[in-house]
Amino acid sequence: MMKAWITTVLMFLFTVSAARAVDNMEAFPPAEEGMVRHVLQLPKLADESAFMVELIVGRTVKVDAQNKYFFGGDIEAETIAGWGFTRYLVRQIGPMGGTLMAVDPDTPKVARFITLGGAPYLIRYNSRLPVVVYVPEGVEVRYRIWSAGAEVKPLSKG
Repeated sequence: MMKAWITTVLMFLFTVSAARAVDNMEAFPPAEEGMVRHVLQLPKLADESAFMVELIVGRTVKVDAQNKYFFGGDIEAETIAGWGFTRYLVRQIGPMGGTLMAVDPDTPKVARFITLGGAPYLIRYNSRLPVVVYVPEGVEVRYRIWSAGAEVKPLSKG
């Protein structure tokens, strides 16, 4: 009887402490001066292994509508010491680069969301932990959910 009681108490304490760590932002420090912390809590899904989250970091600027633009910068994944959770950091953004198509100088500028250059930044879908991204002030963080199709095809031997 004593063994069952001790097991129950230990399970309860583990569950409460794990839930407390996930439910609040205690593991994730506040943003430093000049930075902003963005938090995304994903909804629980039946098969989370079939999904990925794309982090999209950028800024809305007025540019011409014809050229393609991008910002320099990187998203860094950093493990929080003592917790093992991952946070994502963009330390700086810029400069902005782009194509050089000739555009009539009288053409009005349009507001466009310009993102970091390079390949899409995909992370595992995990509804148990928040996705926490730190970026400089004035920088936006957006996201997109990717899903795998149900069809799995075999590779041919070559």
